[in-house]
Amino acid sequence: MLIREGTPADADAIAALHTASWRSAYATLLPSSYLHGPVAEEHRQQWRTRTAALSPGQLLLTAHQDGELHSFVYLRPAADHSVHVDNLHVHPDRVGTGLGRLLLHRGLAWARATYPGRDVVLEVLRGNDRAIVFYERQGGLRTAERPLRLAPDLVVDEIEYTWPAEPVGRQGEDGPEV
Repeated sequence: MLIREGTPADADAIAALHTASWRSAYATLLPSSYLHGPVAEEHRQQWRTRTAALSPGQLLLTAHQDGELHSFVYLRPAADHSVHVDNLHVHPDRVGTGLGRLLLHRGLAWARATYPGRDVVLEVLRGNDRAIVFYERQGGLRTAERPLRLAPDLVVDEIEYTWPAEPVGRQGEDGPEV
């Protein structure tokens, strides 16, 4: 497995994987007309724009095997001074292989090194139970719930997970850890 930083040349492959992941994970959560309609072009435009504007303050890691993209993670600083895991996707045929865990932990390590003292957050759609269990197993703490507008007539609920900058239970530099 080759893990490397993503580039603009990866945009279309990332968009295709992003769309495949959504179609698999959100089949019962989002309308089929959306998943098999505008979402593919939305993702293509999104990733062409994002990869063209990558900066050292962002991280896009891709995992490839035999020339095919199997997973990616994208992190960026957020306006609230956290680091946002904006996307973490594994090809539906590769879910459960450890790729998501590997890329998430590499992303968390990058965030701590690049933005020390900042929490890392991500959002997941309510009902995406497999992802929810995964994020909780990886130490994410449920910190918020809110509606998310994906399209003018499409609103779904999302759950926010946080990996705190300081370990939970830490009482200070000289205090005991709980």
